[in-house]
Amino acid sequence: MTTEHLLDDRPHVNLRTMANKVPEVTAYFWIIKVLTTGMGETASDLLAKTLGPIPAVGLGGLALVASLAVQFTVRRYIAWVYWTAVVMVSVFGTMAADVLHVGLGVPYTLSTPFFLIALAAVFSLWYAVERTLSIHSIRTRRRETFYWAAVLATFALGTAAGDLSATMGLGYLGSGVLYAAAICVPALAHRGGALNAVTAFWTAYVITRPLGASLADWMALGHARGGLGFGLGPVTLAWTVAIVGFVGYLAVSRRDTSGADATA
Repeated sequence: MTTEHLLDDRPHVNLRTMANKVPEVTAYFWIIKVLTTGMGETASDLLAKTLGPIPAVGLGGLALVASLAVQFTVRRYIAWVYWTAVVMVSVFGTMAADVLHVGLGVPYTLSTPFFLIALAAVFSLWYAVERTLSIHSIRTRRRETFYWAAVLATFALGTAAGDLSATMGLGYLGSGVLYAAAICVPALAHRGGALNAVTAFWTAYVITRPLGASLADWMALGHARGGLGFGLGPVTLAWTVAIVGFVGYLAVSRRDTSGADATA
């Protein structure tokens, strides 16, 4: 799907109080998005293992609040600010899903539909108030608040869904292959005219979470659990380096602030 399809088609009345606060939907967007999901998965597990679940959740929550505070303060899209917030949402979203399962004993068969309902509620309220779910109309504080609420819900939903499929016999590699195929569905449906651009975008956005998390878990976890055994620390570091590299490139080249090369 192209960026043009994601533009808000309503009359622009009192919307341009800020420059758009999100990047163009390019190939780089999807690459970094998948990397943040995997890094968030292993970083969350590493923090919980090192610090304990409660301190890890507290630290993750503080980091999330701080990163979003910076994101809301700036008045235009800045690559490192935006993607830092996404990383923190990824880490905390993973923790939120894991706390329900590990801490409270809620099975993934219940937490997955719970987060799906939560995401649907965010989208419903967002659309009822703003009459659009377009990510290229994020020019007011209210729309930005709805946007980040939706992002947080997608991460929690994707985490629960990925863990559900992994524990149903597919394993982490099998889950990764499943979601790699699944993410092609909304893109093909949109190209074929069966799905509008906004719906296709948010569907793919949700799927990136279990895709990245499954692949990162497969790389990090031991052979006994069907993984490659590289370890949580090395995988977290490697994916972080990749994120920094791509975000640094975008910060310099600004290829995600132009309509050129936009793909989805």
